[in-house]
Formats: sequence, C-alpha cells, structure tokens
Amino acid sequence: MNCAECKEMDCYKGKDDTVIREESERIVRQPEVAEAMRVAAAIEHDGYGQWIRVEEVAKYARDMGLKRLGLAFCIGLVDEARLLQEYFRGKGFKVYSCCCKLGGLSKDDLGMERLHPEWDREATCNPVGQALELNRCRTELNLIVGLCVGHDILFTQHSEAPVSTLVVKDRVLGHNPAAALHTRYGRKRLGL
Repeated sequence: MNCAECKEMDCYKGKDDTVIREESERIVRQPEVAEAMRVAAAIEHDGYGQWIRVEEVAKYARDMGLKRLGLAFCIGLVDEARLLQEYFRGKGFKVYSCCCKLGGLSKDDLGMERLHPEWDREATCNPVGQALELNRCRTELNLIVGLCVGHDILFTQHSEAPVSTLVVKDRVLGHNPAAALHTRYGRKRLGL
C-alpha cells in the first residue's frame, strides 16, 4: 500500500475494492463507531471551508453528546489553553486542563538533560501524569494543545478518553508544521 503515490484516487469516488474495505465496513457498522462517523461526515459537509478546527471540535463534541473535555497543554501555550478553556466553557462544556509540567518531576531524578542547567531544579514534561489526571476527571474527549513529539504519543497511549490534536507543536513554524511543505524554503530544508 502506497496511497501517497497514487495518481487515480479512485477510492475518493467509492471504487476502492481492497481487502481493507470489508474489515473497515464491519467495524464502521458498530453503533458507537457508526455514530462518530456520521457526526464527522456531517461536520465535513456542513463546515467545509467555513469552520476553523476549534469550531469543528466543539460541534463534534456537542453532537456526540460529550460534556467533559480535557486539555493537555504545553506550558509554552498556556495563553492558548486559557483561551480554549474559555471558548469551550462558553459552549457549555465542563473543561479540565493539565499543564505538561504537572507533578513537577525532576529531570535530574530521571537522568534527563536539562534545557536550563543554571536553574536549581528543572521539571520534565509529564504526559503520563496529564493523562492520569484527565482520566481521574473522567473526561470524554481529550485535546492535545502543543505537546512535544513523543509526549503527545505517551499522552495518547495513557488517555482513557479519545484524543484529538488541536495544536501541533512546531516552535519554528508557529505551530503549523505543514507550512514547511507549502514553502520553497521548507521543502529545501527537508530535501524535497
């Protein structure tokens, strides 16, 4: 399978007859999956090219009947997390937020290299702790807001609620990693 190199894209017109089709259809017909697929398709249809992702997330959560949202955010995006919390609360959701430094785990105690060696103590990010805390809060959907590569993976692995990424961290490109693919400089840097 190498879909990125396909020229025809027949699957877009429903002409895909690969083996995965049968297995996918079986899973998608399960009631909880079918409902999520229906809501996602409605959002694509109704908001296509009109709604920003934050609005889409709110619509998805509302239409799925979710009430408790979790924000797992990087300390460097605390302002964005506050704005998101305010927005979602204004839409009627109960919102819980966890900073990446939750728990104050020492980099020294865990044998990690410090970013700030001049400090007496430096905390590492704690994506597992973020997931455990949001699990304790019984969130129904967790949103990643700028967690580091690797930390986002660990958070997702330990979250009991489904996870969607709202903000992808990219300190160089203003948290828009796709920008590297849309600019000549970015493509050159990547050797493309």
